[in-house]
Amino acid sequence: MPTPPTIETLRWVGDANGHLVLIDQTRLPSEFVELACRDLDTLWEAIKSLRVRGAPAIGIAAAYGVCLGLQPVRTCDEGAFFARLRGVTEYLGRSRPTAVNLFWALARMEDAAEQLRGLRTPAEIHDYLLAEAQSIHEQDRATCHAIGRHGAELLPDGANVLTHCNAGGLAASEYGMVTAILFTAQDQGKRLHVFVDETRPLLQGARLTAWELVQRGIPATLICDSMAAQVMREGRVQAVITGADRIASNGDTANKIGTYSLAVLAQAHGIPFYIAAPTTTFDPLIDSGDEIPIEQRPGDEITHSFGRQTAPEGIAVYNPAFDVTPARYIAAIITERVVLKPVTRENIRGLLASL
Repeated sequence: MPTPPTIETLRWVGDANGHLVLIDQTRLPSEFVELACRDLDTLWEAIKSLRVRGAPAIGIAAAYGVCLGLQPVRTCDEGAFFARLRGVTEYLGRSRPTAVNLFWALARMEDAAEQLRGLRTPAEIHDYLLAEAQSIHEQDRATCHAIGRHGAELLPDGANVLTHCNAGGLAASEYGMVTAILFTAQDQGKRLHVFVDETRPLLQGARLTAWELVQRGIPATLICDSMAAQVMREGRVQAVITGADRIASNGDTANKIGTYSLAVLAQAHGIPFYIAAPTTTFDPLIDSGDEIPIEQRPGDEITHSFGRQTAPEGIAVYNPAFDVTPARYIAAIITERVVLKPVTRENIRGLLASL
């Protein structure tokens, strides 16, 4: 049986003077549209407006964004080149505050450039930075497959899995994180069924995860976020798996709003709650989830959902994009290295020390 197609969320076209092409995820599932980012501002807007989203994909896009941003100073002197580099990384860092992969990728690009400072011309450094961005992209692809191999071992044949938001190929490279586990289990011949939370208010589960699972041929059922408790109560769920945007050094985990409530519900019903995330999502500088910055999104995402007014004028709106799940509710964190269990500060410290 042929392997079902995988998704190429974003790709670079050409040499260092080329451009980035990404799937415009705001147009899915009704339209499949690719956006060509030929300048830094277009990419910044794509990240901010969630045309590209998901912590690993944002990191990859930001790495390529450094290459875009340096194109105007490729032939300038070293001082102008590195001044522009600082400006580009600071600008991209303001696009989304919660996903740590964004800052990890930008720091890696800056470090790569600094290693060649005074040894290569700006044009040669620019070429090298494209290779570095491509390396970040390829490493993420390998990471996703490794997460899939580790996570698939946790799922018995015939399992019903509930997931939230989108931690799929659209959020990373190829197999994604949560979907990597599902796809790998499928490759192994396991029969699975997935309950997909809509994930309000922007419906990343309904628009993106459901679309990916249909493309892959994995049986799935779409539910409203508020239906999760009833589905669990009926005994229909054997595991909950979500992604993560940032993991504190104690294991507290930030993910799309609504994840915390799922973790609490899972514990109440005796269901294991798993996080699937690469080691780059850990932030050792954050002591606990209380220190994770939570992005506040515009109120009209709720009052005018997808362009239609659904609330009265003048109503106050609170719209955090993420919430934080305390480590005590997480059965394990599935990384490309290990299945981290139990989720403790000591185990996390040991994992990061081995990198």
